[in-house]
Amino acid sequence: MEEGTFLAEYQPLVYSQMKKNVEHERLAHAYLFEGDSGTGKHEMSIWLAKRLFCEAEEKPCNQCINCLRIEMGEHPNVRTVAPDGQTIKVDQIRQLQAEFSKSGFETRQQVFIIQQAEKMNISAANSLLKFLEEPTGSFLAILETNALGRILPTIQSRCQVIHFSPLPKEKLQERLQKDGITPQTAELLTSLTNSYDKAVEISHDEWFNGAKDIVLKWFEYLKKNDPQSFIFVQKRLLTIAKEKSQQRLILAILLFYFQRERNQFLVQKIQVDGINRNLELILQAQQKLDANVSFQGVAEQLVLRIIQ
Repeated sequence: MEEGTFLAEYQPLVYSQMKKNVEHERLAHAYLFEGDSGTGKHEMSIWLAKRLFCEAEEKPCNQCINCLRIEMGEHPNVRTVAPDGQTIKVDQIRQLQAEFSKSGFETRQQVFIIQQAEKMNISAANSLLKFLEEPTGSFLAILETNALGRILPTIQSRCQVIHFSPLPKEKLQERLQKDGITPQTAELLTSLTNSYDKAVEISHDEWFNGAKDIVLKWFEYLKKNDPQSFIFVQKRLLTIAKEKSQQRLILAILLFYFQRERNQFLVQKIQVDGINRNLELILQAQQKLDANVSFQGVAEQLVLRIIQ
């Protein structure tokens, strides 16, 4: 999906605002794009760069040499900085400044994009701050972050902050399905997170893909009030619930299955009082787990309360 199409569909307000800024030549010299991973921050950065350098009448065309070089990360006037390991180091920012101060470059438009800008170490952040305060030539600076609070206030004050809204669940499900994730799994993933990157990460997790099927089996026992659901806790759940995060996820997946059944019942105009009660019991179980009650105790008590 081209950047413009993605942005128009998933971030229409930001896209409309930035498009007007370009058309009316009102671009700021520095932007701070903030929002969850996968909400279109980098797509907007690339779209802006293409829009500035595209040779076609309808910009960006995604076909001219400039658009293609930007797409491949090979355009000499568009540079991207990303963390080197865990941080962005001061040498990376200094190298960026050195490139921009080379003879001839100061008279031409430059674009630099800093991904995961919150990972700049103090020296790198201070070096960038000086660059923003004393710009060399004509440039557009774009900082991308999903942790605005970790960006120096002095840097924030020199940038125009653009907020990228979380993707609506329906749009996130659509995007995940376009990536080959089944509708059922996409629906489950969007009940667990509103971050595209996190959803993709979970979908590739071997533990998750095994656990969702095991929890589905537990759900099937529970909704039939089958005593097997109690034995199932020891027989299957405890074998996959070694860590606290896994235990939380098991209850979250179970909650999703009951919520999905509730929605199906509502469509069919079937009474949902029993399911509502089960949902409340699962929410109470989550609170007990967070209060450090053992997972086995929480799960077994939940079973007994549901099947009574």
